[in-house]
Amino acid sequence: MSTERESMEYDVVIVGAGPSGLAAAIRLKQLAAEKNTELSVCLLEKGSEVGAHILSGACFEPTSLAELIPDWKEKGAPLTVPVTADHFVFLTEKSLFKLPTPPQMHNDGNFFISEANLCRWLAEQAEAVGVEIYPGFAAAEILYHENGAVKGVATGDMGIGKDGQQTSNYQPGMELHARQTIFSEGCRGSLTQDLFEKFNLRKDCDPQTYGIGIKEIWEVDPAKHKQGTLMHSIGWPLASETYGGSFIYHLDNNQVAVGFVVGLDYKNPWLSPFEEFQRFKTHPALRDLFAGGRRIAYGARSLSEGGYQSIPKLTFPGGLLIGDCAGFLNVPKIKGIHTSMKSGMLAAEAIFAHLGDESVGAEVQDYFERVKNSWIWKELYAARNIRPGFQWGLWAGLAIAGLETVTLGKLPYTLRHHADHEALREKSEYPPIDYPKPDGVLTFDRLSSVFLASVNHEENQLCHLRLKDESVPINVNYKKYGAPETRYCPAGVYEILGEEEGNPRLQINAQNCLHCKTCDIKDPTQNIHWTVPEGGGGPSYPNM
Repeated sequence: MSTERESMEYDVVIVGAGPSGLAAAIRLKQLAAEKNTELSVCLLEKGSEVGAHILSGACFEPTSLAELIPDWKEKGAPLTVPVTADHFVFLTEKSLFKLPTPPQMHNDGNFFISEANLCRWLAEQAEAVGVEIYPGFAAAEILYHENGAVKGVATGDMGIGKDGQQTSNYQPGMELHARQTIFSEGCRGSLTQDLFEKFNLRKDCDPQTYGIGIKEIWEVDPAKHKQGTLMHSIGWPLASETYGGSFIYHLDNNQVAVGFVVGLDYKNPWLSPFEEFQRFKTHPALRDLFAGGRRIAYGARSLSEGGYQSIPKLTFPGGLLIGDCAGFLNVPKIKGIHTSMKSGMLAAEAIFAHLGDESVGAEVQDYFERVKNSWIWKELYAARNIRPGFQWGLWAGLAIAGLETVTLGKLPYTLRHHADHEALREKSEYPPIDYPKPDGVLTFDRLSSVFLASVNHEENQLCHLRLKDESVPINVNYKKYGAPETRYCPAGVYEILGEEEGNPRLQINAQNCLHCKTCDIKDPTQNIHWTVPEGGGGPSYPNM
């Protein structure tokens, strides 16, 4: 621990200003106001502003928001486009077939939103009740008491050059100490991974399984725009062994959100989720929607798909986990914001009831019980077999999903998940996929896409994408799997150079990183370790 770092003391420190972290902060302050007591709450956000790193579809169920802020309409919450039409379709290469919409996917009473803008609005509500929010500060280290309990976090040092030495801009990080620390880092949080290991939080649950979601926003011809209309698809362009699907949401202002999700348990090392998404837009039944339109935004992020059987132990001495870093996404609903917010609210209520216990780094064990007794648990339990059912392919998955639905989740078994990185097969088992070249009108390359995400990182800093063994990318990934990191990354971060000279080597273009965490998840030997770059670095999503 550096003696140069200053420290600040709070009752509660929250890491990550996503929906769960903001909901927790607001609920803590609400409870303090109800009891007429003082409670200091600090929220750290690694993005340059709240919402800068936030991306989702998003079709939003306002259940938790209504619980947290009943007068959200009067306060101007950015929920302005209600869903008016629901479509669920199956695609073949040339055709589109309408399917009955599963009950979990009905969207009456839901809204199309920008999750980033929802977070910006929630941040305003949080600051109004006294929460201190610090954007541009990445929590880079967990601090511990002598008894091993979490003491708080430290923000990363600024001004460390690529050579590991301090530059003229050096500023040491700040320590934030708390009676309880809430981790709401989102999917595959780097500090959360450390907590899993230190406190063995995953010993009684399945491995988490993930998807990568890639999204664009388009301005389309007003004649083709149908505000409030929703379409989800399965099938083409993915092979039946690969889990995934699409969404198309007609927003306001003649804008359409189009996205594609691929389960990261896919087997084919030649598959590129980015290229599959670009190919999806060329379907004969869809491409006309985009004709004459203009792509205005791009981004990508991973999402935790494991659900009920992959939720870890949520508490440990001195802190707890909420939101997507714990894994509360309801996959068949294609929704997780409402469950994430509720987990944050339950955490706040458990912490507030617990703060009278003055023992150092005490564990708020009541939180997990509150989750298990809430509608979150019922929702996830009833859907527990749907996502893992697709490990045997599309048709088996649909059959299992049908059984799970008609029995209301009362099947007498629980299917298991397996680690995504273990699913990848060697390159010799599949023929390479010949993806068409982008036309720059409907389909695009990665670099022009990253430009739209306004990605920025300080160039002279240590690479935040660390290799545990620098020989593995060529000796293992390249030779056995055909360098899959060059395909599963949606931002062109990983590049193989020197092939023509017979001296292949991996180049890491860390400045392109969208912070989606896919490399940390899918790398077949788990040799890539994603860490936080300097605070404020990464994408800057305006309305994703």
